[in-house]
Amino acid sequence: MSAILSIRKLAKSFYIHGLKKEIAALAEVDLTVDSGEFIGIAGISGSGKSTLFRCIYRTYLPQSGEMWFHSAKFGWIDLAQADLRQIIYLRKHEIGYVSQFLRVLPRTTAMEMVTQAALERGASFGVAQSEAEKLLRHFQLDQKLWDSYPGSFSGGEKLRLNIAQAMITRPRLLLLDEPTASLDPDAKLRVRDLIRQLMQAGTTMLGIFHDHDFMGELCHREYRIKDGRLIAWEDKVYAD
Repeated sequence: MSAILSIRKLAKSFYIHGLKKEIAALAEVDLTVDSGEFIGIAGISGSGKSTLFRCIYRTYLPQSGEMWFHSAKFGWIDLAQADLRQIIYLRKHEIGYVSQFLRVLPRTTAMEMVTQAALERGASFGVAQSEAEKLLRHFQLDQKLWDSYPGSFSGGEKLRLNIAQAMITRPRLLLLDEPTASLDPDAKLRVRDLIRQLMQAGTTMLGIFHDHDFMGELCHREYRIKDGRLIAWEDKVYAD
């Protein structure tokens, strides 16, 4: 396998004005991810897990370090140095982000959310709508909800909609930021099935989970973040 993401000496800190103090969130994080791998990341709240993902997605700009991503369009590109135009393109076409929270514009239906993501990828309206219907069926979102506003959806329904919206862009890399938080056991099983389908399709993924047993059944490798550094849990292959 060949690498798709290579992170070197990544560091990120935040200045807390009320305390007049700078807090280090990440300190020289190193990680190489092969194409098709699923990497699991754990750690206590506030350890820097989500900060790492937000740096990769470039919601946050790191203080130092490199994040080399093998883009289909740009070739190897350092996400830490990429310009806004490149980042917007990568978010629309190559890097997806799924969290436990659903962010949607007011008065936007579930179908419109997923269709719009395909339109932004460059698909025609007919193709975008057809692909959206297939994905919503694939992820078992009840058809009676397609024209509803997602604000009233259950946690599991929102998660499936989040994944459908990310997958319709056909990302090369998918970041899963605590997608199973607060879900009941049955909903977690459905999430696991969806993740396995993504793995079979060849999507490279990084996932943050608090449930170690859930993560261990899926991940090729596991890490934990402690004191801003990434530590290998153990070199064990969990997924075929």
